[in-house]
Amino acid sequence: MGDSLTLPQQPKTIKMKNLFFGLVFFVLGYHATAQSWSNDVAQIFYNKCTSCHHTGGIAPFPLTTYQETAPMAAAIYAAISPGATHQMPPWPPDNNYQQYLHDRALTAAEKTTLFNWLNNGLPEGNAAQTPPPPVYNVGSVLGNGDLTVKMPNYISNATSQLDDYVCFAIPTNLLQTRTIKAVEVVPGNMEIVHHALIYIDHNGVESTNTNGFCSSPSSASTKLLSAYVPGSAPLVFPSAAPLKLGVDIGPGSKIYFAMHYPNGSAGMLDSTKVILHFYPPGASGIRQVSADPVIADYSFNLPANQITTLTAQYPNNGGIPVAISALSVAPHMHLLGKSIKSYALAPNNVDTLKHINIPEWDFHWQGFYTFSHLQKIPAGYKVKGEAVYDNTTNNPNNPNTPPLNVQFGENTTDEMFIVYYHYLLYQAGDENYDLSQLVSAIFRGGICRWNEGGDI
Repeated sequence: MGDSLTLPQQPKTIKMKNLFFGLVFFVLGYHATAQSWSNDVAQIFYNKCTSCHHTGGIAPFPLTTYQETAPMAAAIYAAISPGATHQMPPWPPDNNYQQYLHDRALTAAEKTTLFNWLNNGLPEGNAAQTPPPPVYNVGSVLGNGDLTVKMPNYISNATSQLDDYVCFAIPTNLLQTRTIKAVEVVPGNMEIVHHALIYIDHNGVESTNTNGFCSSPSSASTKLLSAYVPGSAPLVFPSAAPLKLGVDIGPGSKIYFAMHYPNGSAGMLDSTKVILHFYPPGASGIRQVSADPVIADYSFNLPANQITTLTAQYPNNGGIPVAISALSVAPHMHLLGKSIKSYALAPNNVDTLKHINIPEWDFHWQGFYTFSHLQKIPAGYKVKGEAVYDNTTNNPNNPNTPPLNVQFGENTTDEMFIVYYHYLLYQAGDENYDLSQLVSAIFRGGICRWNEGGDI
């Protein structure tokens, strides 16, 4: 173009000097902004990973120090990459559907930081500036409680075809009614306890049953208290004004252990215990919490070679008679599960209160998820659940080849459609409580479990 400028050509030596200094400034500038373990990365691991990945924890290796974490860089990179078979940290719920306490999912900013660190030499930074790692008790997270109830030593009788389901009813020997503010289930053998459901037998009527097919109590007065799956954390209720929650347990009561030992555990020993933490005697203003399978279908059939959608609701007709506040939610399916959600529906069948949506179900990653705020369910609403099951050869977790018809049952090769809730009677203003400010930071919603191949 006629108006273009013709610039004088620089000598080659000047070009090379400019290139050299440009690279120097680029490298210096890069290192000035590179992410380091001490300043940027350690706190992410402390917040999202080390509750499982610590010495003595449920995960196969610790990630609490730079020296522990750097050698695992390749495994970490694979586990946090999009499309990872075993995505870490595990967080199945859809965070766009509902919010929960202690969300383990990595934020976009956290992933950017980790990938920057992993891709650029894993700089440690100034070790003196590393924040102190969390301190974890060995064996028990909460430490000694007010009452420890332990089941007797038991050797699993699981076979290659059948899991072992046994129940133990152990007296509490309490002399007065106490109110539970925290409960921790400590497995005696983390390798073989697939899950444990812990109930309070208020009337002391249950008995021990080790016939291999016991999975639930016989009396309606025996109420669910808590549950354990590998990696789950203690249940800790808000225990200070303005919100004090708990569960009463009285004289003559028993703790009822419903234990599940999977195939492959035959001949291995377990002795699980439950540690209870009480409010002081005479404490007042404590609101009672209940735990129930609010959504449950016990009579379904999943035809072979089909994808089936099931729905259930509570109550079957009409709505709930009184308003309640939901504290936490725990969906439960087995290996054919594909997705599951639960929500409350208004009498007009339009207005919806969302509770949980797990779009990609994984049997090995499940547990109770505590809402960030109590969720009011008004009187007249009904609670609904929707679950999708893949009983085809396209499901890599299908235990049957070729696929078989599957019904409700206790074995892992059977199926379930249950959504548990912790809840209490509603009081005005419940929905305004920020549970992150009221529940001990030691309580983690959800669980961390690795696959049996030993991956991260």
